[in-house]
Amino acid sequence: MPRDGHGPAGHAVTGAGQGGVRIGAVVLPEHPWPEAREIWRELEDLGLDHAWCFDHHSWRTLRDGPWYDALGVLSAVAAVTGRIRLGTMVSTPNFRHPAVVAKQVMTIDELSAGRFVFGLGAGAPGGDESLLGTEPLTPRRRADRFAEFVDLSDDLLRHRSTTRRGEYFSAVEARMVPGCVQQPRVPFAIAAAGPRGMRLAARHGQWWVTIGDAGRPGEQSEEEAWRVLARQVVSLAEACEETGRPFSDIGRLVNVSRVVNSPYSSPERFVDVVGRCREIGFTDVVMNHPRSDGVFRGNRPSFLRAASSALSAFAP
Repeated sequence: MPRDGHGPAGHAVTGAGQGGVRIGAVVLPEHPWPEAREIWRELEDLGLDHAWCFDHHSWRTLRDGPWYDALGVLSAVAAVTGRIRLGTMVSTPNFRHPAVVAKQVMTIDELSAGRFVFGLGAGAPGGDESLLGTEPLTPRRRADRFAEFVDLSDDLLRHRSTTRRGEYFSAVEARMVPGCVQQPRVPFAIAAAGPRGMRLAARHGQWWVTIGDAGRPGEQSEEEAWRVLARQVVSLAEACEETGRPFSDIGRLVNVSRVVNSPYSSPERFVDVVGRCREIGFTDVVMNHPRSDGVFRGNRPSFLRAASSALSAFAP
């Protein structure tokens, strides 16, 4: 594929068409490869627009169970799929260094023939933050670190060689050859909830990502959750205006499994959830692939029926 293109036909990175909403799924990196391979292939065969992998070293209540590296999993998935977009949800500076992860991102973009999306987030307190033995950061310093993480990642993935020294990260003659398939670099999906993060998404993101109230995901009443999402979309619009970015130029993605309970308990339920997201201003909706127990527990046939119904109802 030429390196001056923007990915394969049918993979526009912004907008969802008039009345359309792109539908995707999130898969935790906990499955042995034979099972994982079938899950990801099934998502592509189902017709989903994109699929994402949690990028944590370990995660909450699942940290003592099987958990594989997200970028390694996505590299393998890229080799056994051919259409669906793939991405991290989300990579953070808690344990990722931009110069190292940028090379991995460039590689997966090559393996996927230009289907990779680099999801980035500031990182939350907890196991990932303490993994490397560093001191916990204040919210202000975490935001400073994230801004540097995004800015340096942008430089690295746009240029063949980058030298830059920062407060949190440095790179010295970091080579990115041959560069990304997608030009000028892979698209960024930037998770943000506050004004500063929104401005970062408006400057650098091809998508903005939210789970609603990141401090209390899924703990609010459903109506309050919808109000939070609506306020966040307004904040993003304000950030776009402030930075001179057309609001319509950035995709707006919400993971509804972190926002409302049982989003796909029936096809009608999921179509209603996606419809409300569209009314608020979202272009993309994802839900977590069902697990057999615990967090994100769900029924696979219900998941498949709900996804199929939404794909039919909200096709661009």
